[in-house]
Amino acid sequence: MISELLFTAIVLAVGVERLLELRVARRHAQWSFARGGVESGAGHYPVMVVLHTGLLIGALIEVWVRRPEAPLLLALPMLLLAIGAQVLRWWCIRTLGPQWNTRVIIVPGLPLVQGGPYRWMSHPNYVAVVIEGAALPLIHGAWITALVFTLANIPLMVVRIRTENRALRSLPGPPPERPTGRPGG
Repeated sequence: MISELLFTAIVLAVGVERLLELRVARRHAQWSFARGGVESGAGHYPVMVVLHTGLLIGALIEVWVRRPEAPLLLALPMLLLAIGAQVLRWWCIRTLGPQWNTRVIIVPGLPLVQGGPYRWMSHPNYVAVVIEGAALPLIHGAWITALVFTLANIPLMVVRIRTENRALRSLPGPPPERPTGRPGG
């Protein structure tokens, strides 16, 4: 079993990673807006921030209050999945370069990115979000947080993906239904 302190350190590390993402996103947003970028779906962004923050806080509260025990047979695979989600997320960020953002910002005239994980799927970053949302809390058996986040994330992902696909229709290249790079996705 992983101790509460070790779990807290893991969640805090993910929180630091999120802050780094936001720093990168701010820099990329400036780059995009300087090139005529247009933001779509700003209304759902605060909901996404609250939900993702709630995942981290909820997992910590559940572990420290409810004190569930996760056997190593569950904890280790969940830890590996959470790490894998981070690797996939940063692969997306690296592949999209300055076109990646936590917001939906489209720069007119830029082609769709079709390399990296976008070779195989349309929204690999959201695959990382889904995996992390379930795996991170389950490292220490916080199944309530994993379930609540997963259920709350479904309608958000529907809105987010529809928003991105609509925005991407304005770009040259294959239609968004095919595997292509997306800001944040």
